Amino acid sequence: HQQSRAFTDGQALALGVAGRRSTRNTPALQNLGWHRSFMADGGVRGLELQALAPLTSPQEMNEPLADALAKLNADPDYRRRFAAIYGPDTIDTPQFLKALAQFTSALTSTHSRYDKHVRHEPGGALTAPEQRGLALFQQKCSGCHATDLFTDESFRNNGLDRTFPLDSGRAHISQLPADAGRFRVPSLRNVARTAPYMHDGRFATLPQVLAHYAHGVRPSRTLDPLLRQPDGRLGLPLTAQEQQELLAFLNTLTDNNLLTNPRFAPPPLARRNQPLAAGVGR
Repeated sequence: HQQSRAFTDGQALALGVAGRRSTRNTPALQNLGWHRSFMADGGVRGLELQALAPLTSPQEMNEPLADALAKLNADPDYRRRFAAIYGPDTIDTPQFLKALAQFTSALTSTHSRYDKHVRHEPGGALTAPEQRGLALFQQKCSGCHATDLFTDESFRNNGLDRTFPLDSGRAHISQLPADAGRFRVPSLRNVARTAPYMHDGRFATLPQVLAHYAHGVRPSRTLDPLLRQPDGRLGLPLTAQEQQELLAFLNTLTDNNLLTNPRFAPPPLARRNQPLAAGVGR
């Protein structure tokens, strides 16, 4: 989770311990305090519980919770920092999970040029192409990427595949056939910095994403109704010029305050000799 990439990693599939690859793309970390559930399939409810998923996953950190706590308790600096908040006792599971939840909930993105435009603040001027892109976005994209979070937090099938043998998305959690191929609608904040795209990182660039919606949507039983046009066509009608204008607007969602804020940077590694402890701090 690299800060300059809105806490993504720039890879199609997340890279875990021993070079193991996850089956999914690393999500951005921003405005998590307003999310109702987490993971691409919504399998975790509650920010404090979210940290357990990557920590214990064999494809990610592959670290038993007890081992992580042991390493934290063996680190004098972490003991001191936790004691300043919770008292001079052993670092335990609730303290550990609360600390991570407090940090990740502080990763808020509210200072993009678009935000300044909405608030009528200095630095919020949009060019003519950006304004046209905003109008297109409101017309064709806001049905899913809604509210100031730029997501309605729903789970939708956006036409990537006809069948879902490798990853069924929400159906993996709900066990409902109607959820096959449905994944969480991601926020588009800082989207210009979070390539590659989709739950499996299949698209390297934003133009590829827009091209998919314009002429690459594939039919399936659970395809989202918003991607079925009245004339039977699939996807979103987007000309080449409209795609360029949407790209111009999407770039206004970059929040350099979040991407460069020293409060969110990793601590100096020179004083660390325990890789897990340093990693948890990120």
